[in-house]
Amino acid sequence: MIEVREAASDADFEAWRRVRISVQPNERTADVREIRERIAREPERLYLLADGEAGCAFVGRSDLGHAAVLVLVRPEERGRGVGTALLEACLDHARALGHDRAGAQADGADERSLAFAARHGFVEYDRQVEMVLELRGQAPEPPNVDGVEFVSVAERPELLDAAYPLARQGYADLKLATGSVEVTREEWLRDEATLPAGSFVALAGGEVVGYAGLTAWPEDPMRSEHGLTVVRRDWRRRGLATALKAREIAWAARAGLRELVTWTQRGNEALQGVNQRLGYRVRSVSVSVWRELR
Repeated sequence: MIEVREAASDADFEAWRRVRISVQPNERTADVREIRERIAREPERLYLLADGEAGCAFVGRSDLGHAAVLVLVRPEERGRGVGTALLEACLDHARALGHDRAGAQADGADERSLAFAARHGFVEYDRQVEMVLELRGQAPEPPNVDGVEFVSVAERPELLDAAYPLARQGYADLKLATGSVEVTREEWLRDEATLPAGSFVALAGGEVVGYAGLTAWPEDPMRSEHGLTVVRRDWRRRGLATALKAREIAWAARAGLRELVTWTQRGNEALQGVNQRLGYRVRSVSVSVWRELR
C-alpha cells in the first residue's frame, strides 16, 4: 500500500523540493517561501508526497485553464505503483475542483514516462524545447539597433509595468496548440524580471518596442531562466530580439553566471533560431500531454 499525503509544513515542502530536484535537476524549482506564497494566492494548489520521499506530485491551474499535474518518482522507486497512486490522487483533486481536463509534461527522452502517460489515457498535444547556454565569463559586445535605446529594468523599474501591454501582445502571438496564454498585470510584475539588472527594455522614441527578462533561480545564483522575449510586431525582423538577448548574455557573463536556460514551444522556430545563433543548444524536449477527466 502506497502512502500518499499532502505536504503542509515547511519540512514537507523541503522534502517535496528534494524529490523534484533529484528527478529534474535542470528544472527551476520554487523555494519554500515561493511555494507558500503561491498557495496563499491559489489555495486550490495541492502538493503531495508518497512513501516518505519516494515520489512527489502537484496539482494546480495551468495558464491554459486546465488542471496542471506533475508526478515525479525517484528512479529507484519506480515500478511499484508510486506514480499511479500519486496520479490518481491528483486527478481526484482536479475533478473536485471542477476541471474537465488535466495536462502534464513528460520527458521526450524518457520512454518509461511516456509509456506511463499513455497507459493512463494521456495523449500528446504539443512539445516544449529546452535550450541552454553555458557561460564562461566572456561574451561579445551586444549589437546596437538604429533608433533604439536599451535600458535595464534595474535602471528604470517603471519600464517593467510599461512593457506589460507589449507582453500581452507577445503572449497572444505565441503559437500554442491550445490557444493564447493570459498573464495578469499582477503576475507579470511579480514573476518577470526577478533579475532586474539582467532584464532589458528596448525604447524607440520613448515607446516600448521590445523586452527580454531574466529570472532568479532559487538557491543557485549561478543559473538563470529566461522570462519572456517579445518584440512589437512592427519592429520584428530588425535584429531586436538578438540585441536584447545579447544584452542579457553579456550581463550574465559579467555577473559570473554559468548557465542560462530558456524554453520555447513547437511553432516558435524563429526564436529558437535566434537562440542557436547566440550559442544556445537544445538540451531536452518536453512532451505536453493531456486527458479528459470523467
